[in-house]
Amino acid sequence: MAATECGQINLEVDGCIGRIVIDNPRQRNAMTRDMCISLAEAVQRADADPRVKVITLRGRGKDFSAGAAINELHQVLFDNGPDGQMIDRLSEADAALQSASKPTVALVEGICMGGGWQIASACDMSIAAETVKLAVTPSKLGIIYPRSGIERLVQRLGADKAKYVLFSADLIPAKKAADWGLLTETMPEAEFEESSQSLVLRIAERSQYSVHTMKALIDSMVAVDGRGSEALWDAEWAQLPDSEDFRVGQAAFLAGGQPNFTWSAL
Repeated sequence: MAATECGQINLEVDGCIGRIVIDNPRQRNAMTRDMCISLAEAVQRADADPRVKVITLRGRGKDFSAGAAINELHQVLFDNGPDGQMIDRLSEADAALQSASKPTVALVEGICMGGGWQIASACDMSIAAETVKLAVTPSKLGIIYPRSGIERLVQRLGADKAKYVLFSADLIPAKKAADWGLLTETMPEAEFEESSQSLVLRIAERSQYSVHTMKALIDSMVAVDGRGSEALWDAEWAQLPDSEDFRVGQAAFLAGGQPNFTWSAL
């Protein structure tokens, strides 16, 4: 747990799930400077923990996050680093989520605004309740959305829809958000907790060799410059015939049983 005056980031390891919670309900889980720093650190700790197979990110209570805390907007986006360099702490947390080797799942309910969407979209998938209120709102504040957020919007929506979302700052209904690619999947609110947790556990039960390798391959393919994807693919494909999980999975399928995968990232 990393505490701040106005909020905190909690990390709990529950079995094989690393559960990260954005805890600032008085500001609808808005992110302060210290919370952004703590979120990046929590992701790195969960990613390095050998007990953890899947990392989840959610807000305390019924809201995911209202984005950067308005009263700390300058500190969040333009913090002074130790060498005097300006640091975007929100994008630093975004980068930590994107660079995690383990699968990351954002569990999105209630409010998901501005920088809240940016950190949710930095996860491998964002599973949301149908009642989510989502908007990307820099034009309401007279600021520019962080570069990684804009790049992700353009990559997922195309230039025209990205401009629509950014210029208008309109609320996007959850179903439309999922259809456009702002969210991965939506679920009825009454079923959200059970269904989303079932999905997280299914991912944890799959071959972690498969999950980790395909995550790395996909991330390399969709990188802005695309460099390295061919070399990574060739290297991973060459190692596949010797994979223990491959042997276990094939044997279990042929025997009509459940595989007991043994591969671990750590």
